[in-house]
Amino acid sequence: MPEAHVYNEQGEKLGTVSLSEQVFGVEPNLGLLRAAILSHLNSARVGTVGVKTRAEVAGGGRKPWRQKGLGRARHGSIRSPIWRGGGVVFGPVTRDYSWRLPRKMRRKALLSALSMRASAGRIIVLQDLKMEKPKTKHIYEVLKKLGVEKSCLVITADPERNVVLSARNISGVSVTNAAQVSTYDVMSKRHLLVTEDALRKLEGELA
Repeated sequence: MPEAHVYNEQGEKLGTVSLSEQVFGVEPNLGLLRAAILSHLNSARVGTVGVKTRAEVAGGGRKPWRQKGLGRARHGSIRSPIWRGGGVVFGPVTRDYSWRLPRKMRRKALLSALSMRASAGRIIVLQDLKMEKPKTKHIYEVLKKLGVEKSCLVITADPERNVVLSARNISGVSVTNAAQVSTYDVMSKRHLLVTEDALRKLEGELA
C-alpha cells in the first residue's frame, strides 16, 4: 500500500499516512495521460483568428459601374476578392480547438497521474494550511521548509482564497482544491502538497 509522509507548517515530520490503493496505487495508463493533457491544452487554445469572406465585408451593395459600354472589365461588387478591401478567399476562420474526454476516461487519467506521483514519493501531506490573510512570505517559507518551493501543486479540501492569493506570485507553485484537481495540474508540477482534509476528500470522491 502506498504511503506519504505527514508534516506540519514548521516542516516537522509527524509520521506517515497510508494512501488508498484504489486512488494512488493503480497501474498508470500512459495513453490516457497523454490524451487528458492534450485535451486540456487544446481547450485552452484560443482560435480567434479569422478573416471575412466577400459575403461578410461591409459595402458592395450596388454594381460599381454598368455592365457594357465603358470599355472596362465587368464587376458586380467592390467587395470582390480581387479588389483592394474586398473579401478573402480560403483564409483562416474562427475555430474551436477544444475536445473533451469521456468522464470515465478523465477519471482513470487522474488516477494514473496521482499513482505516478505516489510511486515516485512526490506526495507530501500537510497537517493543515489555514491563512487568516494573504501572505506570500508565509506560504513560501512553508514550501521551502518542505523542499518543494520550485515546483509544487498545493491541493486544499475547499477553495481557499487566501492561499490562492498568497501563492499566485510564486513561480512554479499552483493552488487548486480537491474537487477541481485535474490530470494536467498533477503532471505539470514535480510535487503534490495535499492537506489531510483534501486527501480524505480526494479518496472519498475517487475511490
